[in-house]
Amino acid sequence: MNLKDWIGRSEAVSDIATATPYAALSATFDRPAERPAAGTPLPGLWHWLYFLPLHRQSEIGPDGHAKRGGFLPPVPLPRRMWAGSQFTFHKPLRIGDAMTRTSTIHDVTEKSGRTGPLVFVKVRHEICRDGETDIALTEFHDIVYREAAKPDDVAPPPKAAPATSTWEKQWVPDDVLLFRYSALTFNGHRIHYDRKYVTEVEGYPGLIVHGPMVATMLLDLLRHQLPDAELASYEFRAVRPVFDINHFFVCGEPQADGKTFRLWAKDHEGWLTMEATAVIK
Repeated sequence: MNLKDWIGRSEAVSDIATATPYAALSATFDRPAERPAAGTPLPGLWHWLYFLPLHRQSEIGPDGHAKRGGFLPPVPLPRRMWAGSQFTFHKPLRIGDAMTRTSTIHDVTEKSGRTGPLVFVKVRHEICRDGETDIALTEFHDIVYREAAKPDDVAPPPKAAPATSTWEKQWVPDDVLLFRYSALTFNGHRIHYDRKYVTEVEGYPGLIVHGPMVATMLLDLLRHQLPDAELASYEFRAVRPVFDINHFFVCGEPQADGKTFRLWAKDHEGWLTMEATAVIK
């Protein structure tokens, strides 16, 4: 089996940007939960509330994800993580929009890392509003697969987050926060809600806070400071897992050009867990 044979495979999914998921994520982020009117722009990354993966229960694998194969290549490694993403915002998506997302396997790369074999899969998503040929949003999604944890694995050395920031917000994750985000994104991955599985099977110390949720919280921090700003681009890279057993922080600071913003997340000990860059129009 050559995993590169999956490069170029595509699928298309249609959805409508309805108001209730928007209001539900607002409530989850401790914001007012009013259902927005038609025409309200979606905040950055809130398109993840739509185009949900609707796999049948019989198609779910032991980790809570869909069984390997189908659209994504059947990578024979058990641990799957969201490593990062890159976005270009061409035009806003709005409540009430009928949308189509076309997803394509952009690249598959096999490497050997410190803990064994790794497979990186890059997926390109292009979202259009129905009836339009122009792309509203381009997204590249980086997925990494790796071997199961071994008793003698040594964690990579942590990297210190910046010592100061212009903006900072503390989050205290718990089972309910993680459950609500998993439910909103129809994410069955057991590392986010099954403590016995994540600690005994995957070898982590606690439930893992969703990387996409942290990435969205970083943009929510920027949105709180600049509510009328329109995003041009955004990219983030996961550096280190965040667990529900301790609080964490989302931080940010504007750069000299006034349009670029450095954003990052850090754990309770000050170690960098995610780094990101946002550019506004």
